[in-house]
Amino acid sequence: TRSTRSRRMMIESDRELSAIVQEIWDNDVNRLKPGKDYRISLQGKAGDSMGDNESNDRAGLPLFTFVDENIFKKETFLAFISLLDNYESDTGEPEIVTPEEVAENHRFLDAIIQTRAMKIAHKHLVEKQLSPQDDTEFKEQLYRIWFELYARKGSSRPDSSGFEHVFVGETRGGRTVIGFHNWIQLYIQEKLGHIDYKGYSVTANSPQPDENKHILALQFSWKNGIKPKGSIFIGVSPEFEFALYTLSFLTSPNERVKVQFSFYDVEIVCHHYNQKHIGTTFPVLLRYRNPQ
Repeated sequence: TRSTRSRRMMIESDRELSAIVQEIWDNDVNRLKPGKDYRISLQGKAGDSMGDNESNDRAGLPLFTFVDENIFKKETFLAFISLLDNYESDTGEPEIVTPEEVAENHRFLDAIIQTRAMKIAHKHLVEKQLSPQDDTEFKEQLYRIWFELYARKGSSRPDSSGFEHVFVGETRGGRTVIGFHNWIQLYIQEKLGHIDYKGYSVTANSPQPDENKHILALQFSWKNGIKPKGSIFIGVSPEFEFALYTLSFLTSPNERVKVQFSFYDVEIVCHHYNQKHIGTTFPVLLRYRNPQ
C-alpha cells in the first residue's frame, strides 16, 4: 500500500538524514565538553502542575554551575549572541528591524556558512535540490527561513520570526513562554537573573537526563512567564543547531523526523509557517544509544 511505501521511504530518509547529522556532529568543532567547558546541575524533577507557587520549584540552584565564557569569543558564538538582544519578547508587539540588526543577521549567516557543520548541511541540500549551490543565494534562503518576519497567532502585524521563536524565546499574554530552545540564551538570561530553573522534565517515554549528555528537557520561568516544558541541546555550537534545524525543515517540513547520532535517538519536531518560515523546531530525546 501507499502508506507502507511512504513509511518505508520515511525510514530510509531518516537513515540518510541520520548519517548527515552524524557527520555534522562529528564536525562540530566548537561544541563544548560537558564537565570541562561547562557544568550543569539537574537537581530535582520538575512538578507537573505549573502554578506560580514555589512548591513547584524542584531546583533551588541555577541550572548552569559553570560555563567557560572564552567560547563566546569564537566567531559564530559572538555573532549569535549579538542577535539575542534584537527582539521584543511579547508576541503581538511588532518587531522593528533596524539596519544594524539586518547587518547583524547577515554577519551571523556569513559566519556560520563558513563552518564545516553548515557546509556539510549545504552540500546535502544542494544534492537533494533543496537549496541553491551559490553561497549568496543559500544565505538568502536561510534569511527567508529564519529571519523574515511573520505574524504569529492572534497578531495582525509581523511580530515573530523563526530565529526569535526558537533561539531567543517569546512570551504570549505575558504569562506563557513559547519557543526558547537554546542553551546560550538560557545561560545568559539565567546569569542576568531573568530565568528561574525549576527542574528537569522526564516522561515514561524519555530516559532520565544525564548531566554529561547534550540534550535536556526542563521547566523554567522567564521574566514573568512560565515554560512548562522545554527541550534543548546543551553545549552545542550555534552552527550545529542551525545546520540540523535547517536540514530538518527543508527535507521534511512540518514533520517530526527521527534521527540517530552519537549517543542519541532524537525526534526533531519542526513546524513551518506558511511553508516558507520556521514556526518552531526543537529536539525530543527518545533514548540514549551505544554509539557505534
